[in-house]
Amino acid sequence: MKNQVTVALASFGMSGKVFHGPLLKVNPNFRVKLVLERSKTLSKELFPDATIVTNYDDILTDDEVELVIVNTPDKFHYSMVKLALEAGKHVVVEKPATFRSLELEVLIELAKSKNLVYTVFQNRRLDGDFRTVQKVIEEARFGRLVEFESHYDRYRTEITADTWKEEGDEYCGVLYNLGSHMVDQAYVLFGKPQTVTAHLKTVRTGGKVADYYDIRLDYDGFSALLKCSYLVMDPGPRYTLNGEYGTFKKWGIDGQEDLLKAGNLPEGEDWGKEEEDWWGMLVYTENDEHVEELVETIPGDYRIFYNNLYEAIRNGKTLLVRPEQALEVLKILEACLLSNKEQRTVIL
Repeated sequence: MKNQVTVALASFGMSGKVFHGPLLKVNPNFRVKLVLERSKTLSKELFPDATIVTNYDDILTDDEVELVIVNTPDKFHYSMVKLALEAGKHVVVEKPATFRSLELEVLIELAKSKNLVYTVFQNRRLDGDFRTVQKVIEEARFGRLVEFESHYDRYRTEITADTWKEEGDEYCGVLYNLGSHMVDQAYVLFGKPQTVTAHLKTVRTGGKVADYYDIRLDYDGFSALLKCSYLVMDPGPRYTLNGEYGTFKKWGIDGQEDLLKAGNLPEGEDWGKEEEDWWGMLVYTENDEHVEELVETIPGDYRIFYNNLYEAIRNGKTLLVRPEQALEVLKILEACLLSNKEQRTVIL
């Protein structure tokens, strides 16, 4: 195709193999030229025509590469994004964008000074369940929102040895991993909270990092509760929305990740559709009548992210995930760390 964006993938681990690789593979607006793999050649299955490089400098010095996908372990995000921007490349970085908001401010200003597109891969904005929650809140048939509760629970008793997600300081663990998604979703729905109260714990035997959090974001007139634990064998609703006149509950989680992990490419009109058994239930009172209705899940579609990115790079369209939004999310995560450390509510 004409006017394709030439891409380099800065790694091909889980994120590259499951998310970015398949999404780029099916999008004709992008051409993957380089893939950074230091010891393997896994990317050849998806991108047989791409060149595998073992040094990041090979990406930075390639004049054809316009876009760099930084999907390396979190601790490398700041330095690698900074180098890519300094080399004049557009950048997509995996969440969290960086560990510290001051670092992200530097990157945002650098991207602006060079007129480059810089965004964060917050794909969970494009989950079917979350898109449905957005619609339910907008329609507000349950009246004034009183409380929003979101869960991202797993059951993983094992501790994977020698992995960066299981060892390290306060920036490792579930808060900056899964919490980056959940706080971003709350920010998309409600904006900046007035206060943050957070509790972090390690619940697995032998665990070295936080694998549990309970976050309360207070807004004017309602609260958002965000919870995650690695020891939940029988999870409850993914989302619970309580309003003045009713409640919406949604079980299960968007199925796109499982489909991608199984090797499916994100193609076709039925991509991201959910079976009726998993649709949410809205219960409310209308004209003194008790109403119960299934709410069809809006299909999830991670493809929207790269469609939007292409339009931003080629046509100057507004990014789906603006770095300024990522900055606000990071400040909330920092407030969570402070709240947990000092056992108090933090005012933003």
